[in-house]
Amino acid sequence: MTRFRPCIDLHQGKVKQIVGGSLDLDEHRLKTNFVSDRSASFYAERYRDDQMDGGHVIKLGAGNDAAAREALATWPGGLQIGGGITGENAAGWLSAGASQVIVTSYLFEDARFVEKRLHELVAEIGREHLVIDLSCRRLDNGWVVAMNRWQTLTDLSISLDLLDELAGSCAEFLIHAADVEGKCQGIDDDLVRMLGSWGRRPLVYAGGVRGMADLHRVEALSKGRMDCSVGSALDLFGGTLMRYADCVAFNQR
Repeated sequence: MTRFRPCIDLHQGKVKQIVGGSLDLDEHRLKTNFVSDRSASFYAERYRDDQMDGGHVIKLGAGNDAAAREALATWPGGLQIGGGITGENAAGWLSAGASQVIVTSYLFEDARFVEKRLHELVAEIGREHLVIDLSCRRLDNGWVVAMNRWQTLTDLSISLDLLDELAGSCAEFLIHAADVEGKCQGIDDDLVRMLGSWGRRPLVYAGGVRGMADLHRVEALSKGRMDCSVGSALDLFGGTLMRYADCVAFNQR
């Protein structure tokens, strides 16, 4: 059964919702949907009290460590952490209270997948503590994993074979559809359908959700095999299309 997964996206130390495709090194091109006047710990406490487990804190660039640690300390073991995770700091983030670490860019060098780094990370923290982020951009012939704030395309194409190859090295996968992330214009049906046909590990989809109908659509297209994270559409983040209370009720069915 599909579940709603909460999120806390951090940029420059603040909780924000950002259009994913605009998240490059040029801050002038950044498109921000929402900047919260609440702390990261406020959201962590809300999720904890509502038992919305399996959510993630994502650090979008530098200057977010203090806010991330604050959120993890508010709900130890209740949130994953991603953004700038490496073999050197992964264990430290787990000690800070993260349930799991989410890794993308560290697994690549010059945009090419380095299998050795994955094996070393698994040896260091254990498969059960690792979430592999396969967030991607859409091309004419499919989807390609993107790194460096979703701006650099890598040599990994999203496929069921890729999931099979990586499944033994992680607890679950997180997949942002970066081209629709933050736009509230609908999910990537084809990506959800393809990923949802797999089912060997937990999968979390994010990107484009614009209402409760899309949450149910993820469930239908994936046959309940994929969970779903929602950001900009939620009233919790200034959105007008979805109520957080309805997402809580969705998980309590």
